[in-house]
Amino acid sequence: MTVSSATQLKNYRWRGINSTGKKVSGQMLALNEVEVRDKLKEQHVSIKKIKRGSVSLLTKLTHRVNSKDITLLTRQLATMLTTGVPIVQVLKLVADNHRKAEMKSILTQMSKGVEAGTPMSKAMRTASVHFDALYVDLVATGEQSGNLAEAFERLATYREKSEQLRAKVIKALIYPTMVLVVAMGVSYLMLTMVIPEFESMFKGFGAQLPWFTQKVLLLSHWIQAYSLWLVVTLCALCYIGRLIRKQSDIIKLHTSRLSLKIPVIGEVLSKASIAKFSRTLATSFSAGIPILSSLKTSGKTSGNTHYQHAIDAVYRDTAAGVPMYIAMRNTHAFPEMVLQMVMIGEESGKLDGMLNKVASIYEFEVDNTVDNLGKILEPLIIVFLGVVVGGLVVAMYLPIFNLMSVLG
Repeated sequence: MTVSSATQLKNYRWRGINSTGKKVSGQMLALNEVEVRDKLKEQHVSIKKIKRGSVSLLTKLTHRVNSKDITLLTRQLATMLTTGVPIVQVLKLVADNHRKAEMKSILTQMSKGVEAGTPMSKAMRTASVHFDALYVDLVATGEQSGNLAEAFERLATYREKSEQLRAKVIKALIYPTMVLVVAMGVSYLMLTMVIPEFESMFKGFGAQLPWFTQKVLLLSHWIQAYSLWLVVTLCALCYIGRLIRKQSDIIKLHTSRLSLKIPVIGEVLSKASIAKFSRTLATSFSAGIPILSSLKTSGKTSGNTHYQHAIDAVYRDTAAGVPMYIAMRNTHAFPEMVLQMVMIGEESGKLDGMLNKVASIYEFEVDNTVDNLGKILEPLIIVFLGVVVGGLVVAMYLPIFNLMSVLG
């Protein structure tokens, strides 16, 4: 999620006089100058000069708020509000004890807004882009029902489960990616360092080299001559492809559908998207948000363009009066088990409960697949390494075998 330059962290250098009349100076990380002036006023410092400076990349990375920070904040708010601590006091307490400057600024801005009579949901929306539409809607519903602690409890549970699911998907992608990178690295080293040594040895044979060996030697020459251009071209193509994908919904949809067809990994991505959609819809619907509004929000959080388009179609059909399970079936994006459970949920009036069960089932399946990923991918990895690395080794030893047969 990108943050606009207006809400980026800045470094403010200041000079002033404290309550004892002594000249003091320092620097402070904040989102705006008003925040710095307010904090110095609380410390009884009479400001003489404030100058905005640049923030180093390391400082930005260290103090930048991420999704895990928002999840932890949500859990802290849920726990403290349940014990009866007033919301303004909770915000100030968390802000004072937080190590990240950006989070301190966001919480300070929120507490000031709430103190001034602004609803918590509106204060969150204006304070930071990290509080998405679903988050703000659930907080607003909690405010209207008079049970803000329960709203934050729901949000905390939802976000924790989403974080766990995201971590599992990343874990599923790490293993094959590492194998691919290592295989490519080994192949590059062999083609640029090992094979040239063999080539100088083959020249002393004075015999015709096998066809396969000749082709590998040609590949070695090509890699040595054009490897830099190849890397630059690939990086440029990846960058251009990313830009085109970002601007074209059609290409984004096609690439999302292709990613779901990748053996094993595609299945994990598909189940993760269904689990996240089900969990989001269940959380928002059980909080009292109308089903159409819940569907609209859930589509944006699915994490895959293919499912996002499918959920948008479900939203349109449901708005036209079609039962949700039929609208989902018309998209051909959801398994029959999901459709059956949604149908039962609609007819029994317990849709949120059934959706939570769907999410739990698919989260368990993702977890189980990731845990067994090594066993599942092992045959494919052996074949891949055998063809790539083994092929290079065989190509180098073929002339030696031929020579041995001639000498024999």
